[in-house]
Amino acid sequence: MNYDVKDLNLATEGKRRILWAENDMPVLKLIRERFDKEKPLAGRKMSACLHVTAETANVARTLEAGGADLVLIASNPLSTQDDVAASLVEDFGIKVFAINGEDTPTYYKHIAAAVEHRPVITMDDGADLVSAMHKGYDDIAKGIIASMEETTTGVIRLRALAAKGKLRFPVIAVNDAQTKFLFDNRYGTGQSTVDGIIRATDILLAGKIVVVSGYGWCGRGFAMRVRGMGAIVTITEVDPIRALEAAMDGYRVMPMAEAAQIGDLFCTLTGDMHVLRPEHFDMMQDGAFVCNSGHFDIEIDIPGLTKMSKKIRKGVRNFVDEYILQDGRRIFLLADGRLINLAAAEGHPASVMDMSFATQALAAEWVVNNAENIDVRVHDIPTEIEDWISRLKLKTMNIGIDTLTPEQEKYLKSWEIGT
Repeated sequence: MNYDVKDLNLATEGKRRILWAENDMPVLKLIRERFDKEKPLAGRKMSACLHVTAETANVARTLEAGGADLVLIASNPLSTQDDVAASLVEDFGIKVFAINGEDTPTYYKHIAAAVEHRPVITMDDGADLVSAMHKGYDDIAKGIIASMEETTTGVIRLRALAAKGKLRFPVIAVNDAQTKFLFDNRYGTGQSTVDGIIRATDILLAGKIVVVSGYGWCGRGFAMRVRGMGAIVTITEVDPIRALEAAMDGYRVMPMAEAAQIGDLFCTLTGDMHVLRPEHFDMMQDGAFVCNSGHFDIEIDIPGLTKMSKKIRKGVRNFVDEYILQDGRRIFLLADGRLINLAAAEGHPASVMDMSFATQALAAEWVVNNAENIDVRVHDIPTEIEDWISRLKLKTMNIGIDTLTPEQEKYLKSWEIGT
């Protein structure tokens, strides 16, 4: 079979959600209309390992409109919207391998299906697909023109691979595009993380001490949103510049060893592992909530929490598990430590994903057009792509901006004029 989804009977609801998201993705829609006419990806096999949501469905439709032969798989076992996956297969003829809640063997079986599609271009959200390409698929890796990476976690992994001289093909760091991290990471993650936490717990954020681990763009966005809802926000960081920025933005900044003693709700957004560990759980108050909005579930040391618990009550509420420590204190883990904004909610709003997925689509076209000149390393998104997307997004929002006069352009390129 060229698909593996939960139930094709869910397709009607999935199509409704896909078309609803399309209403708020005008930039991507314009690209899809052009791709449908010009077919810039004609004859190219592509595999994409992304969160299978209504927004992702629209970039998949765009790639198919451009002529790509696409396989889409999930980048996280809990982020798939099963009705969307069904609709992509049933209504749009896209090969999808993704089931919400799929176990680890199924997850990697789906990755194998994406690899064995023998793509020449890949898209990743966390670098699991590219990682698989580097482990036993040498013949397929040789045929890759380039890959696009969507997340901070994935870019970290790929830069590490490149630094060791083991990267097999070029990678475009879509995550590092300003149209991605300034908007998707800050506004998308900020809003959707709050959404996921509230759906899972129904807690009132006002007055709560919320500990935000990591003050990158995702952490900034989440901290800004929960402060706006009345939370008392504390930041933990390892980077002195970001810690200083957080302090000057008006947040309390302290080590996790101190924050663990006072926090009501903890959210990790770092891209690293074991940010919350047993020594931190041991100091937490009874009833503390812990969750993660970084890519992988390793930001919270769940095996460590399990080991120190005398009892675990699964599903005390949807997406909430209760870990009872030896002294009777309770810690509530949300969404199995996976992405709270996708596991317990619907991910980023379509409006912000419009820019991120427009960047993905245009990066794929750029890769095809420049295949002969892209060396093997991690590349930034070309400035002209970012400028075009930003200007078009402004236009769809009915916002105008100024242009430089000839005199101003000349001045900015000169050195003669001084005090």
